[in-house]
Amino acid sequence: MRLILNVIWLVLAGFWMAVGYAVAGIICCILIITIPWGIASFRIANYALWPFGREVVDKPGAGTGSLLGNVIWIIVAGLWLAIGHIVTGIALCVTIIGIPLGVANFKLVKVSLVPLGKEIVDVP
Repeated sequence: MRLILNVIWLVLAGFWMAVGYAVAGIICCILIITIPWGIASFRIANYALWPFGREVVDKPGAGTGSLLGNVIWIIVAGLWLAIGHIVTGIALCVTIIGIPLGVANFKLVKVSLVPLGKEIVDVP
């Protein structure tokens, strides 16, 4: 079931979301000082491609640096990305088939707001 949902997700929403996160990651890495946000953006792009069967958890060693970085991220890009995920999630929930995809989009809201200090792990 995860494979089917991931393939449908990839076609309907995942590819374009991952491209957006990858472009943001490239821009962040070019600007050298924002490399931590670039790496987090690439991590989210990977998760946005194939979200079913994986989840986002807090990284045990994350501290004050992650908190400050997340505050800056929310101001610069996180709020807009979260709004995009919410709008896309609502649009996907309009159809019966799209409801699980919309729920996956709502799961991405949290990581799009605060990407630093998180890691993506496989669900057993």
